[in-house]
Amino acid sequence: MTQLDFDSGFDVALTHGRAQAATMTLRAGERTGGPDNRHVGADQWMYVVSGRGEAIVGGERHELGPGALLLIERGEAHEIRAGGGEPLRTLNFYDPPAYSATGDPLPAGRSE
Repeated sequence: MTQLDFDSGFDVALTHGRAQAATMTLRAGERTGGPDNRHVGADQWMYVVSGRGEAIVGGERHELGPGALLLIERGEAHEIRAGGGEPLRTLNFYDPPAYSATGDPLPAGRSE
C-alpha cells in the first residue's frame, strides 16, 4: 500500500511486475507531452481526480474533468493540458510499467 500525493509534477506511486500507478499534477495553463510523447511499450489509463483540462490523443481532443477516464494506447502520441483555475490532478495506470521509480521512461517491455 502507498499513500498518494498530488502536490505537483509526476510521481511514480507504486510499481508491480505487470503494472504501475503514478500521480500527475499540472498547474492551470501547464502542459506535458506533445507529438513525440508516446509510451511505446505500455497502455496508459488516466483518471481525473480533480481539475479540468484537455487531452490530445492521436490527434483527437478530449475534454477532461473530475471522474473522466481516458485510455491512451501504447504508441499513441499524446499531450495533456491543464485549464481552469485549479490544478489538474490525475491518477495514471500503466500496463506494463512505463517508468523507473525516479520517473525516467523505461524501454518497451522492460521493468526495473
